[in-house]
Amino acid sequence: MGKRILLFVMTNIAVLVIFSIIMRIFNVGPMISQYGLNYTNLLIYSAIFGFLGSFVSLFMSKTIAKMSMGVQIIDRGQASGDTAWLISTVEKLANNVNIGMPEVGIYDSPEPNAFATGWNRNNALVCVSTGLLRVMNRDEVEGVLGHEISHVANGDMITLTLLQGVLNTFVLFFARIAAFFVTQFINRGESEQPSALNSMVFFLVEIVFQIVFGILASFIVMWFSRHREYRADAGSARILGKQKMILALQKLKQMQDGPQDNRAPSFEAMKINGHPKGFLALLASHPPLDDRIKALETSK
Repeated sequence: MGKRILLFVMTNIAVLVIFSIIMRIFNVGPMISQYGLNYTNLLIYSAIFGFLGSFVSLFMSKTIAKMSMGVQIIDRGQASGDTAWLISTVEKLANNVNIGMPEVGIYDSPEPNAFATGWNRNNALVCVSTGLLRVMNRDEVEGVLGHEISHVANGDMITLTLLQGVLNTFVLFFARIAAFFVTQFINRGESEQPSALNSMVFFLVEIVFQIVFGILASFIVMWFSRHREYRADAGSARILGKQKMILALQKLKQMQDGPQDNRAPSFEAMKINGHPKGFLALLASHPPLDDRIKALETSK
């Protein structure tokens, strides 16, 4: 359930760094020179490549998810048993919210997890883990599928992309400004003429600031993700009735509160059925399970 956001954020940071390297190789966008900063040009440059980086990440999301997680797409013609039930359930849910039939996949993992991704509502991918199918009954799995379909129907990936584009703009903008002043400080008292060494120092410092600011921007992305999780829970409740979503969350809660030996090693790391405390809570893509259950139980 958190893999969609994690993959998107990590891909986005990687794309920004790659763009910067390409710009460096081809000497495109020399927004900073020995004469100082051109803030207007720099902001335009940052917006263009910030949104471009975000949309590239969006369009790559399905491919990266399939490759990085070993997703096996279910062939409807060869589906039987659980896989046939998955296909029919996702189709029913998709028809219920008037979106195109997503691709449906399974990936091998002991953790009970599911995610949806894709560049638009009618070209999505919904995946579940083998661990999810193993520990949850069909009512619980259906609740999870309703949650993921709600993410698609709510347009969460495109909304996240627009938010990330804005954040990327400021990441690129302030990374270049910071790199400029750091380089100026390092070179104080030296010749004002740029050198190959100065240019390389600037580039490396800029990349470091891009990564640092990109990580800081992820706090905002994670806050947005936590907010949208409540909406997806509510969406599942609207489609199926809230009891199935509550049952799924309660099953995860049982596993969270159970003996440590019964947990898959990656549960806590991915914050699927655990939740970090204190400052680390800002990096969680999902709200605490107790809060999500309470929100559903008190909803009308």
